[in-house]
Amino acid sequence: MTLLAAVEAGSLRAAMAAPAPLRRLVAGRPVMLDGQILAPDLQVMLRLQAIARPRREDVPIAVLRDNMRRECALVGGSQPIGEVRDLTVAGRPARHYLPSAPAVTGAGPLLVYLHGGGWIEGDLDTHDATCRVLAERSGVPVLALTYRLGPEHPFPAAHDDADEGYRWVIDHAAELGADPQRVAVGGGSAGGNLAASVALAAARDGVPLAWQLLIYPCTEIERDTQSLRLFGHGFYLDRRFMDRADASYLPLPENRHDPRVSLVLAKIPDDLAPAYVVTAGFDPLRDEGEAYARMLADAGVTVELQRFTGQIHGFVNIVGVGRSSRAAVDGIADRLRAALTT
Repeated sequence: MTLLAAVEAGSLRAAMAAPAPLRRLVAGRPVMLDGQILAPDLQVMLRLQAIARPRREDVPIAVLRDNMRRECALVGGSQPIGEVRDLTVAGRPARHYLPSAPAVTGAGPLLVYLHGGGWIEGDLDTHDATCRVLAERSGVPVLALTYRLGPEHPFPAAHDDADEGYRWVIDHAAELGADPQRVAVGGGSAGGNLAASVALAAARDGVPLAWQLLIYPCTEIERDTQSLRLFGHGFYLDRRFMDRADASYLPLPENRHDPRVSLVLAKIPDDLAPAYVVTAGFDPLRDEGEAYARMLADAGVTVELQRFTGQIHGFVNIVGVGRSSRAAVDGIADRLRAALTT
């Protein structure tokens, strides 16, 4: 971390952890929308970001990717983990996180994690802190996968890579110290979309899958939701970015209706793995994620839906500053442990 980045991180940590009166002075009046109150520490973060480093969605995609790496490092911090191994999975870079206190001994559970970023940004580093916290807190090893990004590699490249990567994991579970019957798939945003698509394909093809962790998943491209109208600007994930990401990964209009991308159009197969669907109250993707959870439940799938009302899109990356997002991620990790070890 550079000196400037260290200063920025320190300043952000101090501001987000300041006493309530000082946080309110920085953040302004409470933000209340749709019967929800934005977490005060996140309100401070968004206010400081708007002042110090306003987000621009019109920069080159290479710049977007660099900005995401910088932002995630800033809010992720340095998180402890027992061991990290860099691997190659199905020909692509991957990272294996081994907790210092595994929940079980011998061949046990594993979470295969797919990063977010609108299918156009994100990598192993942007979600490194998230994976560390999930693994260390839960005691469940995490294997983070990568996939090709648009616009260089349009649909279905990312979906093909995610599916191939997951099946490689099942075939090589013994090498990873995992029981193939206790492997889960998860991810956030675009990664949640990929994880859900992997789960659907696994059920159709009889590939083992124990559980799905779908964090604010993208489930519909031609979206027209209340959460998009309410939170499409000013709450980190911007509608302009979403439109650009969709156009970059899905340049052919007909692909927007492919059920691998617009999951709400998918036919739900028998024996689909149980799902834990997480949404954020102040997230443009909130309503479509919850609609997909209801769709699964209506099809007879075991589903648990949890909305973290005061959170924003991307909160699972905010584990190194503030308190509210870290508490939410700790709760997700606890749910992961319960799902795969009991």
